[in-house]
Amino acid sequence: MSDTRKKEIIMATLELAADKGLGNVSMNMIADKVGIKKPSLYNHFASKEELVEVMYQFLREEAKKTANIGAIDFMTFFRGKSALDILRLMVSGYFNMNQQEHMMNFYKVIYSERSLNPVAAKIVVEETNKMILATKQLFYAMEIHKLLHFKNPDMSALSFAMTIHGLMDYELDQCSNKSDQSLLDDYLKWFCEEHAV
Repeated sequence: MSDTRKKEIIMATLELAADKGLGNVSMNMIADKVGIKKPSLYNHFASKEELVEVMYQFLREEAKKTANIGAIDFMTFFRGKSALDILRLMVSGYFNMNQQEHMMNFYKVIYSERSLNPVAAKIVVEETNKMILATKQLFYAMEIHKLLHFKNPDMSALSFAMTIHGLMDYELDQCSNKSDQSLLDDYLKWFCEEHAV
């Protein structure tokens, strides 16, 4: 499948899902929106579930590129930065990735349906697991470089990732109230104090 056709199908599905809800979107509707026959759509994706999973991977990669997020050389990245600077940059990068328009629209659909749709729930779990793993890698590197100290890096990473996730959701829910956006930074400051070397 060409990247152009893949993107066209993904964006049509996202638009339909944002308008009607993922559960209400059929493969027929997607094919009609793209202007192809339903059998042609099945040549690209075996099922709607596969389409949604590919959509997540595709939109996430696009959002990472736009937010300029890639592999990190921790030694270079850490140079000249405090633990607080590092955590602010990492959280900001993740937040910016998820704020990309298409990614945000996708998450609105997925989050609204995760209690009813197993595919949506699976994607939320997958994204959370990616965040936890990235946090563990960061914390092990920070421990090695003596930027922060953790009695239990794995549990600290889990706690941090889930708290950041919750605070980001809270800030999005409070988007009209800018004064609450300091909560995330207050948490990062507290976290650095709690785990200071």
